[in-house]
Amino acid sequence: MKKLFKIFIGDIGTNNFLVRDNWVNNALSKLSPGKRLLDAGAGTQRFRKYCSHLEYVSQDFCQYDGLGDGTSLQSGTWDTAKIDLVSDITAIPAPDNSFDAILCTEVIEHVPDAVAALKEFSRLLRPGAELILTAPFCSLTHMAPYHFYSGFNKFFYEHNLSALGFSIVELTPNGDYEEYTAQELRRIMETYGKESYLLKACIAFLLNFLKSKRLEGGSGSELLCYGYHVRAIKDLEI
Repeated sequence: MKKLFKIFIGDIGTNNFLVRDNWVNNALSKLSPGKRLLDAGAGTQRFRKYCSHLEYVSQDFCQYDGLGDGTSLQSGTWDTAKIDLVSDITAIPAPDNSFDAILCTEVIEHVPDAVAALKEFSRLLRPGAELILTAPFCSLTHMAPYHFYSGFNKFFYEHNLSALGFSIVELTPNGDYEEYTAQELRRIMETYGKESYLLKACIAFLLNFLKSKRLEGGSGSELLCYGYHVRAIKDLEI
């Protein structure tokens, strides 16, 4: 029965983390061996495993402990004991033009001044260096009280990265309206499904409907998506 249930609803609404992790891994793999990379807002350094060919340096403010203020979604545990540079992300203790690449994934929604963080990245990157960035388009409150934005549209990147001397080479949406809606329906099913089999059945039919719409082409990512994956190059100085 469980197998038939999974076939009926498919994997819609479950691809957020997998797609993002694969994209980050691919982006990092394209960096030349020996390049000096800063993992900004590295937290538990979950992407360090993809950086064995690079000179990896981690940064984090190291104030989040996994419990936060006890509200909303919290990770429970959060080990930042091995962070190299402990600082505010807008004032990282490193010289100008000292990195060949910066990785910053799912971080800027937790920064009070996200544009100031991008300015700091511009300072730290050498001309021609690459910024690899992901952030949610829409998200539930998590890691409170360190959550300041629910997400960023593509126009945020187009406007601010251009103003800071970056050329965007990739701006890829992760998911679409159907995927995101399915993710939230699954949250409801996981939270309340055991209390009501009728509710679980109704959500299953909705997930199947969204799966069929996705196969037909869906509503597109511009309306809603999990987030954007961005690669940008710092412009060469003249």
